[in-house]
Parts: sequence; structure tokens; C-alpha cells
Amino acid sequence: MVQAMINISNNANQILNIVKARFNLKDKSEAIEKVVSDYGEDLLEPELRPEFIQRMQEISKEKTIKIGTVGNLRKRYGLK
Repeated sequence: MVQAMINISNNANQILNIVKARFNLKDKSEAIEKVVSDYGEDLLEPELRPEFIQRMQEISKEKTIKIGTVGNLRKRYGLK
């Protein structure tokens, strides 16, 4: 675990106190951890391009093809 001394504004301190109380955390370190992990998920999750989302929605509306067995799949697509 890494320890750090930080300077935060009064507003940030109040927010950490609210997070600490809302999630019943022991201390502000846990509140910082909670805020960072929640924000980090949004930050690290790659955003999909609108064209990609639109194409996936179009594909999901297409008629599906029933293949059946692996043998049928190989026969249909000329696989060995």
C-alpha cells in the first residue's frame, strides 16, 4: 500500500466526508479509494465509436442462420 500526504480544498474535503458517511467507510483513505475506483472504471472503459454502435444494432436486427451441428457448419462454409 502506498502512503501519500495530500493537500485538498475544503470542498474536496466535504465531498470525501459525504462519501465516507454514505458508504459507511472507516476513514478518508477508503473514501478516496472509493471515488478513484468508481471514476477509474469510467475513465478506463474505452468508448465505442457511434458508427460501431450503429453497426452492431443493425447486425442484431438481422435474421440469424441456423447451423445445427458442427458437420453442417463445415459443409456450409466448405471447411474440413
